[in-house]
Amino acid sequence: MERFGTLSFGHYGPLGGGRSLTAGDSLRQAVDLAQGMDDLGVNGIAFRVHHFARQQSSPMPLLAAIAATTERIEMGTGVIDMRYENPLYLAEEAAAVDLLSDGRLALGVSRGSPETVVRGYEAFGYTGAEDPRGADLARAHFDLFLRAIDGEGIAERDPDSPFGGGTGLQRIEPHSPGLRSRVWWGAGSRDTAEWAGRIGVNLMSSTLLTEADGRPFDLLQADQIDAFRAAWREAGHPGTPRVSVSRSIFPITTAEDELYFGHSQNGDGIGYIDGFRSTFGKTYAAAPDVLVEQLLQDAAIRSADTLMLTIPSQLGVEFNLRIVESFATHVAPHLGWKSTRA
Repeated sequence: MERFGTLSFGHYGPLGGGRSLTAGDSLRQAVDLAQGMDDLGVNGIAFRVHHFARQQSSPMPLLAAIAATTERIEMGTGVIDMRYENPLYLAEEAAAVDLLSDGRLALGVSRGSPETVVRGYEAFGYTGAEDPRGADLARAHFDLFLRAIDGEGIAERDPDSPFGGGTGLQRIEPHSPGLRSRVWWGAGSRDTAEWAGRIGVNLMSSTLLTEADGRPFDLLQADQIDAFRAAWREAGHPGTPRVSVSRSIFPITTAEDELYFGHSQNGDGIGYIDGFRSTFGKTYAAAPDVLVEQLLQDAAIRSADTLMLTIPSQLGVEFNLRIVESFATHVAPHLGWKSTRA
């Protein structure tokens, strides 16, 4: 494990006991958390993107704010639902954030997860999908997005324009060289992971897999990672792709930790999502020395270069920074990690 960071679901709303976390609170706390993690030398902070829900829905302003107030930390998404996106506008935004951050964007995109509404992307104006889940729409948007960030000419220049004119095709501006190498596809199956390898983007392996053959989640996920890397090699892409996995991991070092997470340790879950029988990864919650032994046995964590901790963002910046610092101090070094401050 070369890198670790956090993945926040960004929930806000009533917290119980008459308390509430507003959307503004959630955004400001996300910036504060990123600053604290940057100081700790943690590698990355990523945010779930969900529309029609009390979560982050338009991440680019948040990522730009983090870019402007941090120095080293990578900021990204896990994942942007491409069914909802204007691919050319996303290409402009992504390039701008990548440039502002000096290449620290880790843009995770995908078909998206189940929604709180019925085909919400159609309300955004994106219709015509033949797949009932909109997967074809997401792939088409993603293809155009990749062409745009690669610098391909998209629109015919106007030779009579008072703003430069000329002939041929004009690319999207701004353009950020190298952004393609910082794009990730969030894959929930072996097939989509292989597809990501073939087209040459990084792999963000999901917290669930739409497979359930009796094997543990970590072995299923390790097989998915192997298939991705094999597809990358067979396609002849240069370099080494990055791979991230997400886990709920809580070092228990205080009585408060025990109160919140002491009974969270469990096995893998089996359920149905989007009509597929799926396997969900388990939660790890234990004393740091126990966690080290458990995580060293997780085949997917051993295979990936990046581990993202799913954090309870509703519990505030101070609490989450303590979780992250505890993991960075007592667990991560035993998995191969070194702080960016080193």
